[in-house]
Amino acid sequence: MAVFELYSKRRARELGNVPDVYEYDKIPEALKVQIIHIWSDAIGIPYVTTHRDSSISNIRSTYHAIAQVLRREYGLFKLVPNSDPDEKAHSQDELKNWFLRETNADRILDAVELSARFIERACSRTDYIPTRQNKEICKQAIEELNKRFQENGVGYQYMDGIIVRVDSQLIHAEAVKPALAVLRAPEFKNAQEEFLSAYEHYRHGKKEEALVDCGKCFESTMKIICTKRNWPFDPNRATAKPLVQICLDNGLIPSYWQSHFSALRTILESAIPTPRNKQGGHGAGAGPAPDIPNELVAYVLHMTASTVLFLTEAEKSLPP
Repeated sequence: MAVFELYSKRRARELGNVPDVYEYDKIPEALKVQIIHIWSDAIGIPYVTTHRDSSISNIRSTYHAIAQVLRREYGLFKLVPNSDPDEKAHSQDELKNWFLRETNADRILDAVELSARFIERACSRTDYIPTRQNKEICKQAIEELNKRFQENGVGYQYMDGIIVRVDSQLIHAEAVKPALAVLRAPEFKNAQEEFLSAYEHYRHGKKEEALVDCGKCFESTMKIICTKRNWPFDPNRATAKPLVQICLDNGLIPSYWQSHFSALRTILESAIPTPRNKQGGHGAGAGPAPDIPNELVAYVLHMTASTVLFLTEAEKSLPP
């Protein structure tokens, strides 16, 4: 369903009442209600009389499967008291009631991520509800979900099967999303997994792990390009510095750019690997673990996305 541009939204922007700093630890009640509406559109409402018997069964099974995963992962028999976890017909109400009562942001996001995966992978099938355009409806549902996050000032987006943290909407749109689009290519599978893993660690506050996975993604991207181009390198020992040198030696960075961006080599060599090595790549010893600032992790994530995008686009411009 379309997101309407209501008068109250326009007026809020005029008055400067639109949040310009993202919230991460609290999910507004209005957003939870909007997400339940999205579930109704994409997953369906089991008691709607126009649905066929097979469709009703599919809808109930989807809600039941989501609820069952959450129960098992949280070590619960019931998400809410007085519900019947063995009765599929009640799963929608159980999930909805639990979702509205839940205050833990991570658990709310668990449910959003899990339900979005079902919407993308199960509810979009042509035989899910045969009387509707399932693929288009589910695509619109994911788009609306991300718009609702943004509209409510909640700093998350659903992409490539996971919820990722967003610090800057501009950088997310101009670097992260295009980088993820590139990394969906089969040859970049390992780099994609490392990039998504970095974002997943970041969302859960595992900053060192996020930095390490950024470094892995950066190195994997260069190794993939070197392999594709038959540029010799040691796949077991090559680290970021020699890989950057190989890419420079083979003209991955055009010569006319090198003269104008004298600092580019420094950025490529240090912006990602150095924070990873100094902050996340070594043991803390006997003292307390270093406190890694959020802004450093966000910077490295964004630099990783920008560098992956730059390298892959530069590779396309090379002659065959």
